[in-house]
Amino acid sequence: MKNLLVLHTGGTISMHADEKSTAVMPSAINPLTAELDKLAALARIKEIEVFNLPSPHMTPAHMLELKNVIVQELEKTSFDGVVITHGTDTLEETAYFLDLTLHTDIPIVMTGAMRSSNELGADGVYNLLGAARVALHKSAREIGVLVVLNDEIHTAENVTKTHTSNVSTFQSPSYGPIGHITKTIIHFHHRPNRTPFLPITDLKKRVALLKVYAGMEPELVRAVCSSGFDGLILEGLGQGNVPPALVAEIDLLQQQQIPVVLVSRCFNGIALDVYGYAGGGRDLKNRGVHFAHGLNGQKARLALLAALHQENPSQALDDFFHYPAE
Repeated sequence: MKNLLVLHTGGTISMHADEKSTAVMPSAINPLTAELDKLAALARIKEIEVFNLPSPHMTPAHMLELKNVIVQELEKTSFDGVVITHGTDTLEETAYFLDLTLHTDIPIVMTGAMRSSNELGADGVYNLLGAARVALHKSAREIGVLVVLNDEIHTAENVTKTHTSNVSTFQSPSYGPIGHITKTIIHFHHRPNRTPFLPITDLKKRVALLKVYAGMEPELVRAVCSSGFDGLILEGLGQGNVPPALVAEIDLLQQQQIPVVLVSRCFNGIALDVYGYAGGGRDLKNRGVHFAHGLNGQKARLALLAALHQENPSQALDDFFHYPAE
């Protein structure tokens, strides 16, 4: 029988709804622990509750601690797969952080729930079982961290939460899922490119994230510089453009060796250096701004954070945020 490591971090999947107030709250005892018999039919289970946190409470420091727990457990025991339960609000960020910083071919699958354990139509146990089946599947090896909910398999790099409450909230804009779960089989229909590995042992740097809007005040970008941040992600307009009033502040950041990475605030597509006017993507690239092609802002922030902790951050920036020529 195969060995499966199950790690819990909290979130709606481990919460219950109060009968009187209807408020959804963490449970003193994780209700998923009562469902281990269902998992035991699939594999020998080792279960660890790493955290019991609502996902808005998750920080990169928690993500690093979670990564270290995984590394330690894989060094002690030969596991065939890892499943992590997590709150949905920041699930995609933890998944992508692990995808960037973990170097293993063993399947690591994250899952969560949109309905708490005692709500009608609760989806936690169902998603947990689906995630376990994927984590134990041979085709899930060597393709990075996966996210499984609602019978779909997504990559950590592309998946994002798209709806505040719908059970089908997790989607991969522009790309779609890489596989599906049925009652009898796990079906992978394509394999993704691997995310570059960025090893990280501590978190001393800080990266800010700002969404760009029409007429954006340059003081906001200036505040990043004066507040001691080590990098900035800008969710730019369209294919990757900003109002011209921001250009001088971006230049100031570059002069102080504070890297700026541009993504698009659009739901689909990738940021590219197309427009040559002041504040356009081509103009910004000529000023030293990097482009995160296809990442959303919150994931680009984690990529920049990891790059800044490399032995040669400048080289890591160039390597990671480089779009290969044809």
